[in-house]
Amino acid sequence: MENAKKIMKTVTHNLDPAFMMHRDIISKINQMDKVRRKKESIGIFGKSGDGKSSLLNAVLGKRDLLPSDSYGACTAIVTQVEANLDDANYIAEIEFVSKEDWEKELKDLFRVLSDESEDRNDDLFEIAVEKITALYGADAKNKTLEELQKDDKFAEIETFSFSKKTISNFDVSEFSNDVVCYIQHSESSPGGWYWPLVKSVTIKIPDCHELLEHIVLVDIPGTGDCNKIRDDLWKSNLRECSCVWIVSAINRAIKDKEPWGILKHCIEELGPGGKCKHINFICTKTDEINATGYIRSARLKIHQLQRNKDQKKMCILHRNEHAKTDVKERLEKSDIKKIFSTDNDFQVFTVSSDAFFNPELNLEPSETDIPKLQYDLRILNKNIKRELTRDYVNEAKGVLSLIQSVQQDTEKKTNETRDSIHNELENNLEKALNELDNSFDNIYRVLEQRLSKGVQKSKQSCVATTKDEIVLNKDGRRFHKILQALCKNGGNYLSKNRDVYLDLNKRLAKNLHECLQEDFKKIFPVSGKTGKSLQEEIDKFSISQSVSAHSRSSMFRNIQKFIKTEETELKGSLNREIIDIKKDIYSSIQETIKNEMASCYEKAAAVTGIGSMKKRQEMLITTVDKIKHDMFNKAKMEFLKNFNNLKLYITYALESGLKNSMKLSRSQTSNIKLMDVSRETEQLERLSGQLERL
Repeated sequence: MENAKKIMKTVTHNLDPAFMMHRDIISKINQMDKVRRKKESIGIFGKSGDGKSSLLNAVLGKRDLLPSDSYGACTAIVTQVEANLDDANYIAEIEFVSKEDWEKELKDLFRVLSDESEDRNDDLFEIAVEKITALYGADAKNKTLEELQKDDKFAEIETFSFSKKTISNFDVSEFSNDVVCYIQHSESSPGGWYWPLVKSVTIKIPDCHELLEHIVLVDIPGTGDCNKIRDDLWKSNLRECSCVWIVSAINRAIKDKEPWGILKHCIEELGPGGKCKHINFICTKTDEINATGYIRSARLKIHQLQRNKDQKKMCILHRNEHAKTDVKERLEKSDIKKIFSTDNDFQVFTVSSDAFFNPELNLEPSETDIPKLQYDLRILNKNIKRELTRDYVNEAKGVLSLIQSVQQDTEKKTNETRDSIHNELENNLEKALNELDNSFDNIYRVLEQRLSKGVQKSKQSCVATTKDEIVLNKDGRRFHKILQALCKNGGNYLSKNRDVYLDLNKRLAKNLHECLQEDFKKIFPVSGKTGKSLQEEIDKFSISQSVSAHSRSSMFRNIQKFIKTEETELKGSLNREIIDIKKDIYSSIQETIKNEMASCYEKAAAVTGIGSMKKRQEMLITTVDKIKHDMFNKAKMEFLKNFNNLKLYITYALESGLKNSMKLSRSQTSNIKLMDVSRETEQLERLSGQLERL
């Protein structure tokens, strides 16, 4: 891309901004330089102790970068890791919750701590203890809020600056020491760990251009935080992920409920409600193995191997292969399979971060699978860079075509030809917009039919669904607390260790989603062609294909090239936006149901005393039955309204964007000659050829 920018800089240098015509082109070139595409996000899940930090350190080749989770408990902080493209420093940008939000949360935490009733939520109690002791020290959990406010430590936090903080250091070890108190805490040394005040952390790494120039790694913690801001941030980050890494220690990769609970819990956010294209299941700590015990349990014959290291290596590699097979089989059988179309969307890696750095552990780098992950990142980053370069080169070629279209006589006849070309382009624009409008109407009818079917099924089954979620086959004493937590949290509950997950809103939306699912996947794919996608309808859109009356005119050919490149750039941008907008369209069903149920959840959460669980259950069931007609029809209409808004946005963007491009090409008539750009055009053509061969 840099070569193309140098060419266009030369063009800009030779244009005279004293002339309006030149200023328009200079402005267009400057606008091209300012275009920034959102980075691809890779979300990383895994509980404390499973080696997420060590994995990232190994992939980035920075052994001491991120503090090991051996420090203590995993926090609720979203940590992003990306490349520092400006200098050689390690940088952390720390964003805090507001002081007002923290004061409110602190009151909520102490309210949880002081709750001694049977309704007390043990997960929230544990989180409250973690946060208060991390920040104020071990004895803080035994104090009241009023007592804590008299403590010196509380006064110190009161003077804490809640504005954004930046840490920068050239030395990676010193940087890690400076950052650790904002992203983790030590249970053996409580107090002075500031992560409860933190909203998110962005860490920027030097010398990682090849891996992370266009990619950001997002360490996503579990849900269940008391702070709604962090919980909403968790969900929004998840929906942005184009790839997800599920991290689990190899010795419990199959049986551990947490990684599989994550996948089950996040199907909607990763699939139709998100933009995920790939899932990597990463089994860590493969070098941690008792060779003798494994040989016995796996019934291996190893008499031909003499050295202990050879025996251990053989055991590691044997277990790795079996783990890959077992995880792949379970993935194939899970519901997550429904949101992907090919086997290449799932990959399993068996990783040893320690062995990657330490050759004495007798594993080749390739046997640690770290180089494979690095290769995948490198290829993804390279593909994004190539796509960005191709877009820039094509747009630059269009601008040069615009300049070349002016290298004509400015006699009246030439001006008449230009006017005739643009009149035909305007007619074609109107025709193309009508055709696109018809395509939208056809898609709308399909979605409306599927939603109507979903509404009927939902109304018929919603009461039974509600009973199944909140009444049937539940452990009474334990479920009493879970149901209260579900009501307090707007209809959903996820236990801290993710072994219990309930979401009444999602269950009520299930029939609508299931009736939509197949068509929605085809209309809004995150990649590839389906023959029915909205992106393909936009790709068909063109206003220059049938302009043939002036096909022999060099002016026509250059204007056509310019309009085509403007079309391509505009359609590419819209197709990327569609993937983001479709997430909100899909999630509007569940969001509408949640809003319709909100007042009931609030009232049910406030119920206390003997028989409170039964009262909550009756309130929820009665409300669902009472509002089911309006609720499901509103969900349907909200979905269709959002889809129609997308239609209006796309048609307006195409119409206004192309009219501006036509206006720019029409205005380029003057007695002032522009520079000869034939040499620059040839250079860009060569760059295009090189890109096609990559």
